[in-house]
Amino acid sequence: MGRFRDSSEDESETGIDMSPLIDCVFILLIFFIVTTVFVEETGVDVDRPQAASAVQLEKNSILIALTERGDVVYGKSDIGLAGVQSVVKRMLATDSTLPVIIQADEKAASGKLVQIVDQARLAGARKVSVASRNPGS
Repeated sequence: MGRFRDSSEDESETGIDMSPLIDCVFILLIFFIVTTVFVEETGVDVDRPQAASAVQLEKNSILIALTERGDVVYGKSDIGLAGVQSVVKRMLATDSTLPVIIQADEKAASGKLVQIVDQARLAGARKVSVASRNPGS
């Protein structure tokens, strides 16, 4: 009877348990998803003016675009001048330190740009900037 051993016992002992490895992979995946910074775009292309003093701003910000025709755009939808204050207030409710960046077209009216800056400040924004591009880009 010693010669007729059940071979299934030997096979189960030599297998590698993959569940801890899969757990580690899922934990890493969740970590990278949570720590990733998502940048929202305004949804329209604007020709920003050049500025020699242009600096890189934070990735987490409220981006509002002002087109050449005077349309005020946030998140691919036209919000108009009246919608700036409500959008900024809503976004600042989650994080009060978010800066507001206005991407104004080079040919947009400066009066409209000043009105957008004013509406953002009235909504409680501490930091309002106008986006420009480096002369080299």
